[in-house]
Amino acid sequence: MDHTHDHGHDHTHGHDHGHDHGHDHHHHDHDHQVVPDDIALRVKALESVLVEKEMVDAAALDEIVDAFENRIGPRNGAQVVARAWVDPGFRERLLADGTSAIGEFGYLGGQGEHMKVVANTSKVHNLLVCTLCSCYPWPTLGLPPVWYKSAAYRARAVIEPREVLREFGLEVPEDVEVRVWDSTAEIRYLVLPERPAGTEDMSEEELATLVTRDSMVGVATVAPPSGDGS
Repeated sequence: MDHTHDHGHDHTHGHDHGHDHGHDHHHHDHDHQVVPDDIALRVKALESVLVEKEMVDAAALDEIVDAFENRIGPRNGAQVVARAWVDPGFRERLLADGTSAIGEFGYLGGQGEHMKVVANTSKVHNLLVCTLCSCYPWPTLGLPPVWYKSAAYRARAVIEPREVLREFGLEVPEDVEVRVWDSTAEIRYLVLPERPAGTEDMSEEELATLVTRDSMVGVATVAPPSGDGS
């Protein structure tokens, strides 16, 4: 078979079918990717009511939005990846206990309490999906992209991962195994991409700028620095 559909619960929970348990916290009586056309207006109206009733603070809301849209995004995850590329000890800790290692950066919290990191190698390529809704590690990757939440991606990533990757522009050689990791409310995943060639002289900070969200989801690899080569 071309892929391994792994819930990963033998790592921390021991459930055979993680979604039967982990997704109890989600409401699946509606389709997550169907969003009202006037969602922005609805959100503003709700925010206005909550602020007026003094249930939330407008400044606090702005802080949360700014954190996920601007300061977090995939930057946190990129820093974790870059550290793993330059620090073998951290890499070992990251793959052994993702939650603890990512916690060294302080990047846990909501939507990222339990993390497992899976490493791409010359023989294995990892792909993340959440088949029943859109569980995603917000503290390390920011807000999930629209395609990640789509029904097509959620279904096809498990059934035909190589074709999905091909549509993203990533051709995985036949001798490379594709492993699909199905996130749940209990555990989220992060892909540790391979370090590209030509980066031997780059600093950890410079390396972090190469790491993209898509490479940490597994629909892309990290490209070598443009204009550089060795």
